[in-house]
Amino acid sequence: MAAAMDWLPWSLLLFSLTCDTRAFYVPGVAPINFHQNDPVEIKAVKLTSSRTQLPYEYYSLPFCQPNKITYKAENLGEVLRGDRIVNTPFQVLMNSEKKCEVLCSQSSKPVTLTVEQSRLVAERITEDYYVHLIADNLPVATRLELYSNRDGDDKKKEKDVQFEHGYRLGFTDVNKIYLHNHLSFILYYHREDLEEDQEHTYRVVRFEVIPQSIRLEDIKADEKSSCTLPEGTSSSPQEIDPSKENQLYFTYSVHWEESDIKWASRWDTYLTMSDVQIHWFSIINSVVVVFFLSGILSMIIIRTLRKDIANYNKEDDIEDTMEESGWKLVHGDVFRPPQYPMILSSLLGSGIQLFCMILIVIFVAMLGMLSPSSRGALMTTACFLFMFMGVFGGFAAGRLYRTLKGHRWKKGAFCTATLYPGVVFGICFVLNCFIWGKHSSGAVPFPTMVALLCMWFGISLPLVYLGYYFGFRKQPYDNPVRTNQIPRQIPEQRWYMNRFVGILMAGILPFGAMFIELFFIFSAIWENQFYYLFGFLFLVFIILVVSCSQISIVMVYFQLCAEDYRWWWRNFLVSGGSAFYVLVYAIFYFVNKLDIVEFIPSLLYFGYTALMVLSFWLLTGTIGFYAAYMFVRKIYAAVKID
Repeated sequence: MAAAMDWLPWSLLLFSLTCDTRAFYVPGVAPINFHQNDPVEIKAVKLTSSRTQLPYEYYSLPFCQPNKITYKAENLGEVLRGDRIVNTPFQVLMNSEKKCEVLCSQSSKPVTLTVEQSRLVAERITEDYYVHLIADNLPVATRLELYSNRDGDDKKKEKDVQFEHGYRLGFTDVNKIYLHNHLSFILYYHREDLEEDQEHTYRVVRFEVIPQSIRLEDIKADEKSSCTLPEGTSSSPQEIDPSKENQLYFTYSVHWEESDIKWASRWDTYLTMSDVQIHWFSIINSVVVVFFLSGILSMIIIRTLRKDIANYNKEDDIEDTMEESGWKLVHGDVFRPPQYPMILSSLLGSGIQLFCMILIVIFVAMLGMLSPSSRGALMTTACFLFMFMGVFGGFAAGRLYRTLKGHRWKKGAFCTATLYPGVVFGICFVLNCFIWGKHSSGAVPFPTMVALLCMWFGISLPLVYLGYYFGFRKQPYDNPVRTNQIPRQIPEQRWYMNRFVGILMAGILPFGAMFIELFFIFSAIWENQFYYLFGFLFLVFIILVVSCSQISIVMVYFQLCAEDYRWWWRNFLVSGGSAFYVLVYAIFYFVNKLDIVEFIPSLLYFGYTALMVLSFWLLTGTIGFYAAYMFVRKIYAAVKID
């Protein structure tokens, strides 16, 4: 039984990596069954734009409102993402068609937008804002039909259907601004198989919209809120003039279609990718290149080390050995504690905390438990896990601090619990002030900020202290050689041993292994896409750990061969060298992929990028440091020291 339990996690991992990528539902997320003419509630989530990066709540614009506005209770992740889920006045009944219905109808009078409202709507349209609605927790999508004609023959055109998240608020044409004021909802249902005497039940499996702009004069509305739309393409679009009041109708129609898609697979439409083959190719390419280079590096290092150790352990020609230069000559200084041991151990403790959090989040997400259907679940899980992983970060930091001859464990524990989280909180607070100034829903509300502070000082801080206490009390790491009282003089170093050159050299391999995945992650964050390829991400994470470890070992070996024993800080900095390339890539992505021109969106982008780069440097630096530390202890334990 115990052996079977041991194999279970590995079986799950193998299954999740080999199976086709599909939206997966955990027990407890139950489908909702609808009967004929049951109400299907349409809710609004937010307005987003990749140009401004500032989400706004739905009723920040003068849309038609229901009699009573009700906001959904949201989890931490939804609040941090800027979601503000609210009810709307759309009346949709299961499998019941609606030709045309007028919203905000008061005896068929059109809606009048004031000059201020018109200016705001026009501004949002020019900023490329999208509206996000949901029906039965399914996000609305706009169908895009792209024709790929490689041969130049019209008859051989292939239709490639893709979906755009949300729908465009409006469009501009020849310096005129037009609003999408008519929404054609197309909802797909799956009919559930039941026994003969039972009533049919339906499940919503897709939610599409065709937004249209139709001017006031072309819509014929009556007293019962019904309306008639112009036929064909004869109508003109509804223009919004920001310099005056505008009159218009907000209308919608509902069309239902039966679908073969089952409820469990309904998210697949939203997660379809046109470049899955490219993704697979890039991942396999990364795996092959990284493991090939890792194999070569390992072989060279192992062969060189064996030769070194064999030479150093020859007892018959001790004099030759003493004359030789190399890493053995610094054995009396290699474990000399570095400057600022408290800060080093605190940063490494935060790195361990991040490593544990990221590993668990990616693994759980890979098993399908944090799918996009669970809104905000990924961010909520990450926040809570980071808090609870404080006990492991504190333990690692405490033990290392004692090994480095530190004595003030309480101050060290406080430093570990506050240094990295304090920087993150400080940057986020400053950015949040700017978002508040823009009245965006992306601003974290004050009660949520207080709750996060309570989590930090009420959960994370005590757990870090607990872990630090036990780590500091535990036996320090056993270094195989004694440290001399007088430090050895370090010879002049070659140009390629410069710290910045080391960062450039060490960062290429880990960054090369993951930069394709970085593109998809950036697209998910900055262009409001869904990210769901956690099987790929787990593979990339393993490659990153392997490549960081091996490049760190190579760098520390070269440094010790150059008789420079100050490796503690240098190795931590150099191992995180790929973070420098992430920063360069983020700047490239900003210039080439995004259309951000204003100051505050640019500030948000680079502020959050700075946090990502800092976190990535801590993560990779910690992985490299511990790999190098194990390597250094291993090689000095293998040679005979007189």
